Amino acid sequence: MIDTISLLLVIVGAVNWLLVGIFQFDIVAWLFGGQGALISRIIYTIIGAAGLWCISLLFRDKDRAKM
Repeated sequence: MIDTISLLLVIVGAVNWLLVGIFQFDIVAWLFGGQGALISRIIYTIIGAAGLWCISLLFRDKDRAKM
């Protein structure tokens, strides 16, 4: 369950960076009052933590994951 949530958050972060790269538009900052706003910083932190969690997906036993 936490793997799925983390992966979804990482995808949200990737889409946000895609928007920043192509259109210079940060949707998280736009929705929550700027990059420096407390809620934006919390969301960035949660997405970053999810990205760190997803690193563990690279090193898991693939046979165990199929069960």
